[in-house]
Amino acid sequence: MSTPVVLIAGLHATARTAAVEALARQIGYATGLVLHGGDAEDDELSRAVLAHLAPLTPVHRAAEPPEVRGGAVCTAELAERVDPATARLPVDARTEEITTVVWHRLRPLHPARLFDAVDELVTTSVRSRGRFWLATRHERMLAWDAVAGIVSVEDAGPWLAALPQAAWEMVSPARRTAAALEWNEITGDRVQHLVFIGPDLDPGRITALLDSCLLTEAEQQAGPAAWAAYPDPFDPFLALQETV
Repeated sequence: MSTPVVLIAGLHATARTAAVEALARQIGYATGLVLHGGDAEDDELSRAVLAHLAPLTPVHRAAEPPEVRGGAVCTAELAERVDPATARLPVDARTEEITTVVWHRLRPLHPARLFDAVDELVTTSVRSRGRFWLATRHERMLAWDAVAGIVSVEDAGPWLAALPQAAWEMVSPARRTAAALEWNEITGDRVQHLVFIGPDLDPGRITALLDSCLLTEAEQQAGPAAWAAYPDPFDPFLALQETV
């Protein structure tokens, strides 16, 4: 872990941020991680941080970096790790060095209130990611991926609940399994599932901020037709993605 830290520190601010962002994503989606260099203290800290960023990924210590063979990579498994619909997200955890906060709800988010909260959410944590449900895009899953103060919000395709039953056969088994694990008889697989990771996180503060962005009881009862009329500050960014 010490080598990439040295390399990143030598870059100017823009390149350093891009490198940190790329490294965080690579760690989160890796099928295996190898620690090389550093002392016992570095090793302990690295393992503590990696336990939050990639809790299900095996971590190995090696005197020399092993040779990576492309033939050993399962592209289907990698695709499932990257796909927001099937990504295995970390769970709530707290150690001396770092905290992971999981926010899971079954009510849509108000686009304007969430947009106003974005700056605080991405600067409070070092890393955050997951999938979320925006009221103005009732049929579409959105992906949240943030690191080093920069957030990416992307359309991740339709919720399975928005598809006719016949179309489910065209969806991967992993996607159907992931949807089944979070299925609700009213909302289907529509869900808020976001994970925030960083040192000294205040779980109560993050949870309260996100909860304040949810639709109120009255707004929720108005239904999708009313939600579609809400001003949506995310529209210009998502529309730009659709034209690329």
